[in-house]
Amino acid sequence: MSNPQIKILDALSVPGNPAKPNDDRFGYNEACAFVIDGATGLGDRQYMDASGSDAAWVAARFADGFRQQITRETPVSDVARAVSQEARATFLGAHPDAPRYAWPLSAFSMIHATDDRLTFHGLGDSCVFLLQEDGSVSFHTAIPDAFTQEQAAAASHIARTGGITKAGGALGDTHTLAALRRRREAQNTEGDIWTLGLVPAAADHLVSEELKIKGKAHAIICSDGFADLVVLYEAYDAASLVRTALEKGLAPMIEELRRVERKTDPEGLRYPRFKQSDDTTAILVELTA
Repeated sequence: MSNPQIKILDALSVPGNPAKPNDDRFGYNEACAFVIDGATGLGDRQYMDASGSDAAWVAARFADGFRQQITRETPVSDVARAVSQEARATFLGAHPDAPRYAWPLSAFSMIHATDDRLTFHGLGDSCVFLLQEDGSVSFHTAIPDAFTQEQAAAASHIARTGGITKAGGALGDTHTLAALRRRREAQNTEGDIWTLGLVPAAADHLVSEELKIKGKAHAIICSDGFADLVVLYEAYDAASLVRTALEKGLAPMIEELRRVERKTDPEGLRYPRFKQSDDTTAILVELTA
């Protein structure tokens, strides 16, 4: 009996705003494929100069760590904890007074292959859409209600300000920024939202689900920016999302996403969100049991 396999068919990462850094990262090796979504910084300044933004810096740290250290035998939580410890020492060693809401963090989703199984691992709102050979589908994410919560908060902001680009945007509006900072500070504490960042204990809260593959399956591992095609814009369901990626590739799907965001609903009045376009990253894979 052969080991489970992950075959990369397509992968793409596109910034939400071409003038700003892409805070997403993706990667893969023989034992895993993953997407990491750096959370938009809420600080008054940038602390780490290397990657264009603090979010991109922390996402890149985890991407490098996962790609280099995860094997079929490695517990994913061990690598997440080790990278988090290094990132914490580097960031807080240089900036011990950085406010908690400015600590960089990221969501992630991963498919990990061991010698006998395939497993979804995740934190935050990145996700996996899985299409089995028989047509059945499943959706895997660490926070199932993250999308509805985000849309409700964005709808409240838009109702108050009149649109995504009004009042200086979400980060330019003092009321919304204060609310976002309170939520950010609460992550990786005693609550139910844990993410990859400067808190090694988050590694104890990975959401893990075995993917029971029957024969051969296909999946999309993605950031919430790509998942919006299903959960926000309802342009696809899980099955048609994966099938379309197999037929056309990921690039035209991201172009379709951008058309909705920039032409159909640029102010978020129909599809509430905090940013007109989010960084968008996806990996299309073939899975063999």
